[in-house]
Amino acid sequence: MYITELIINGLIQGSLYALVAIGFTMVYGILRLINFAHGDVIMIGAFVTLGLLQLNLSWPILAILVLLIGALVGFTIDRIAFRPMRGAPQVTGFIASLALSLLLQNLGILIFTAQPRNFFLPEFFRKTVLIASLEVRYLSLVIIFSTIILLVLLLLFVKKTRMGIAMRATAENLQVARLMGIKVNHVIMLAFIIGSALAAFAGMLWGGRFGQIDPLMGFVPGLKAFIAAVIGGVGSIAGAAVGGYLLGFSEVLFVGLLPSSMSGFRDAFVFGMLIIILLVMPNGIFGTSEEERA
Repeated sequence: MYITELIINGLIQGSLYALVAIGFTMVYGILRLINFAHGDVIMIGAFVTLGLLQLNLSWPILAILVLLIGALVGFTIDRIAFRPMRGAPQVTGFIASLALSLLLQNLGILIFTAQPRNFFLPEFFRKTVLIASLEVRYLSLVIIFSTIILLVLLLLFVKKTRMGIAMRATAENLQVARLMGIKVNHVIMLAFIIGSALAAFAGMLWGGRFGQIDPLMGFVPGLKAFIAAVIGGVGSIAGAAVGGYLLGFSEVLFVGLLPSSMSGFRDAFVFGMLIIILLVMPNGIFGTSEEERA
């Protein structure tokens, strides 16, 4: 029973990391840009959900609105912060993403204050169902299955649609894609939109899982999601998902199976695992080298 609980918790944590890691990997795969402001979209999604909950909306409408608002945030971030820097050295985008992250965090504190706020999804999500003699909240099942559905839809989009093929071509070689007539700016904008929509959705689920939100809540999950993307192979959507689940399971098992006195070293374990994996596979599990990509 305890092992079943660990497996379910690993699936939940891995699902949340996977949703956020995809945004990192999509943007990096095309722009070679590490967008550290991406984690703060988690915070935006959580606070947007907190506001929408006051309207007593049904769950499907709430989820769709959070995805749409997250997409709008991604569009705005690309249009205002990063599109003017196209062609600039990579370090410029890196510094801009750090500055944007600090700006969003401080705006959050200015608007909402630094005080954590209670966050409760509708009563339906607090109900439980019996699985292998273990009571599991509906919210846990929603996190797992909604993540799987979104991942499958995204992979189908990337593999089967014209825009998805354009995204893959742009990630393979941006300059050649431009010469082939692909509207590269539109592809990049779409990567930001999809990634931010998923991160905002993850913020809603994250708040529901832990019951509290605050303006700095996105920093650590965002950092760990970036680690998940690196483990899976930055630039690979499937790799980001696998990295997210691998990190989620590893973190849960580390806390669950080792003595409680070791639980405080969970983050050190995460970074140590990253170092070990990169020593063995420098490009991650599904990553390819720049030479292979070109």
